[in-house]
Amino acid sequence: MTHDDAAGDTVSHSDRSRSAAVDEDRGGDEHHHDSDDGDHEYDDGDDERAHGGSDGESADADISLSVPDMDCASCAAKVERSVSGVDGVTHIDPYPTTGTLSVATDGSTDRESVAAAVESAGYTVEEDLESVALSVPDMDCASCARKVSGALEAVNGVRDFDTLPTTGTVRLRFDPDATTLAALTDAVESAGYEVVSTSLDEDGGDGDGDDERSVWRSRRAYATYLAAVLTGIGLVLANPLAPAGAGPAVDLFGRTVRVGDLAYIAAVAVGGGGVFRNGYYSLRQRSLDIDLLMTVAILGAVAAGVGFDEPLFFEAATLTTLFSVSELLEGAAMDRARDSLRELMELSPTEATVVREGEETVVPADAVAVGETVVVRPGERVPRDGTVTDGTSAVNQAPVTGESVPVDKAPGDEVFAGTIVEGGYLEVEVTAEAGEDTLSQVVDMVEAAQGERSDRERFVERFASYYTPVVVGFALVVAVGPPLAVGAAWETYVLYGLTLLVLACPCAFVISTPVTVVSGITSAARNGVLIKGGTHLEAMGDVDAVAFDKTGTLTKGELTVTDVIPLGDNSEADVLRCARGLELRSEHPIGDAIVERADEAGVGDRAVDEFEAVTGKGVTATLDGTPHYAGKPGLFSERGFDLSHVHAATDGGVVTRTSRAICERNNCLDLLSDTVPELQAEGKTVVLVGTEEDLEGVVAVADEVRPEARRTVERLREAGVHTVMLTGDNERTARAVGREVGVDDVRAELLPDEKVEAVEELLAEHDGVAMVGDGVNDAPALATATVGIAMGAAGTDTALETADVALLADDLSTLPYLRTLAERANAVIRQNVWTSLAAKAALAAAVPFGLVPIWFAVLAGDAGMTVGVTANASRLARVSPDDPGAGGDGTNPAGTGAPDVGAEAASDEDGEGDRDRDQPSPPPA
Repeated sequence: MTHDDAAGDTVSHSDRSRSAAVDEDRGGDEHHHDSDDGDHEYDDGDDERAHGGSDGESADADISLSVPDMDCASCAAKVERSVSGVDGVTHIDPYPTTGTLSVATDGSTDRESVAAAVESAGYTVEEDLESVALSVPDMDCASCARKVSGALEAVNGVRDFDTLPTTGTVRLRFDPDATTLAALTDAVESAGYEVVSTSLDEDGGDGDGDDERSVWRSRRAYATYLAAVLTGIGLVLANPLAPAGAGPAVDLFGRTVRVGDLAYIAAVAVGGGGVFRNGYYSLRQRSLDIDLLMTVAILGAVAAGVGFDEPLFFEAATLTTLFSVSELLEGAAMDRARDSLRELMELSPTEATVVREGEETVVPADAVAVGETVVVRPGERVPRDGTVTDGTSAVNQAPVTGESVPVDKAPGDEVFAGTIVEGGYLEVEVTAEAGEDTLSQVVDMVEAAQGERSDRERFVERFASYYTPVVVGFALVVAVGPPLAVGAAWETYVLYGLTLLVLACPCAFVISTPVTVVSGITSAARNGVLIKGGTHLEAMGDVDAVAFDKTGTLTKGELTVTDVIPLGDNSEADVLRCARGLELRSEHPIGDAIVERADEAGVGDRAVDEFEAVTGKGVTATLDGTPHYAGKPGLFSERGFDLSHVHAATDGGVVTRTSRAICERNNCLDLLSDTVPELQAEGKTVVLVGTEEDLEGVVAVADEVRPEARRTVERLREAGVHTVMLTGDNERTARAVGREVGVDDVRAELLPDEKVEAVEELLAEHDGVAMVGDGVNDAPALATATVGIAMGAAGTDTALETADVALLADDLSTLPYLRTLAERANAVIRQNVWTSLAAKAALAAAVPFGLVPIWFAVLAGDAGMTVGVTANASRLARVSPDDPGAGGDGTNPAGTGAPDVGAEAASDEDGEGDRDRDQPSPPPA
């Protein structure tokens, strides 16, 4: 393992750009309906969003290698330089935080050539192999085994296998990037032998494993332990604090050598092998990194002792041992950082119980085809995305969406791979191919996000490109200047120079940003928030204004019946029964909402004849032989009804609660002046139901505000964030919703390009603006904002691909958590960078005064600071949506009352709105 490179900005990644086409044509489909349909905004914008795309044309990565020892910018630089010399390589993306390398080629090279280039840079390519045991009971003789062997040898990606006819088992290791379990099973069965079960081990038994203990049981670890023992022996036999020449000595090559010095030299030889090897490859790559600097420092100390008779063997041995220990500490720290991603990858089960030909069969999860049905029992994880076809259960979706409360699932509901069935039994029809489910997309995007460097990271790397040469130059001046200029002791100032070389590598502050980004992004992913890169994480921390879309974001995006006011002698059930009969054949979303509510109430059917839509006003039909109407108040005013004086229904002579609240004359209502305007002021659509002679009732329909919306806005405002709602809906409805959720400002009746202009205005007034929308129709505004955030992105490919940040759960309450996480991540990055830089500078300044021994420079300036910044970054994992400081307090009150968002828009002259029955409304935006 090596450290960060001081040679500058050498790791190449495509800079991300954001662009989106804004539809300038204001014609075509109607953008908004100026009505009292308090439900929609209809955006006729460009659905395509290039948000997060790369500048220019970038080739697709088609070779992925696991290089676990490539764990810093220095390693990445050496690997990139070596691989760039391979013919046919067009693009290289090294990811030191995950120890992986992605290489795009023009097809003229292969995996082996790229792997050879990586190994020529001094790094081992570890094949990410999986091990599997196939149960093949019919393979019971040597002849059978040969047939199976022949079939497996023909499968590309199989590395090795053992056929065991005595147990009817085939054990093999394979490359999951080159083949699949399904292909292996098919190969064995093509030889005429049925595979009845499989047992998959993703660790593959290859290598030391992924746990932290493997670092301390590696070959280098054992060499370090032996070097420490030898250094200890040397310290006993040739203590540097003892008088010169003290301790036992032997004659060697004509000179007297202390036994303790021999122990020191042996410690350098044993423990320095890895250092010298990496230093050699750094020199070949002309990389002025920590490996080369430490190699020079150690060999310089040994050379001073051998060639110039300067007693620096103790320093050489100490430097070797402590640096090796620091490398092991950093390896363990990096493993902890990588574990967060491994945890995500391990959420998806490896096996699934599939129903085939009426029988349950356990097969590899990636062998299940789309359309097949899998069975999931209590405590088991859902193997793939799908739709419930049978059974009911609460499902813990926290692994994917971050929702803390299990969600009830029934037939027709969607479930995600990796979620846990709590207490019921589910049969799920698979809807996503292997590797294309929501969890797989999240893992892939988190991996990619970890490789995207932020602005702060680029700044630190540019700074490092100047820092290291300056300190190395300073070390040379300190080492040779005083002895040559004033005759100072060579051994003293050479030691000072070597100490400065140790401090010349900017390991800690170069790694401070990427480890923080990794910790922040993976912590967010575990809580249902997908952040597409460090740039977006940092930008979110600087956001001081948030713009919300209305429909589907602040509201549920679905019309529901909110009020039923029976009139005359009718009950609520009577009103719903008539309304259902009238609306049953309607294609309008309002009609669908009324029918759904009536069905929930179980009001029963009525015979419907002569249904007719009255353009722009409502519907009419004959129910059980009596003509009925449902529609806007104007539909009934035209038929001579006095809407200013109608009788409310009573219950035993007592006026109902709704009637009492809005009626001044006992059980008499003024629909025209009071009831209808009050309902409309709340953003609701009013539908009257009646016959030719009597009004039977009033039904109000609205797109309900999300219960967590008000609390979310309140939390953001408490944090000093300006909130605004941008919608294409009519002014009256927008104002009503704005008041209910408590936003600071409302802008209504906006076309897509006008939303873009509104975001641009906010950008001119604020440091950073986040736009929250559905990720599709709001694409132009999302692309224009500093950070574009898509709601309810789980299971939505477009939202996952286009947004900077995706809230996987359909839950706004994670938004304050996201901002708090981003703020804390920025704070941690600043702490890590400036603390490590200050520590390095202070140590370097103190070296010429003899205040910093070389062992302290290694422990404090190198290993200590690197481990410290990693531990500081890991604190982000403790930020939780349930933490009051992160925007959650365990409650999500909807609340009422809000800051004044402006004067209420004037209602239509007849107080009716414009419920357009001419054609069905498009889906809500």
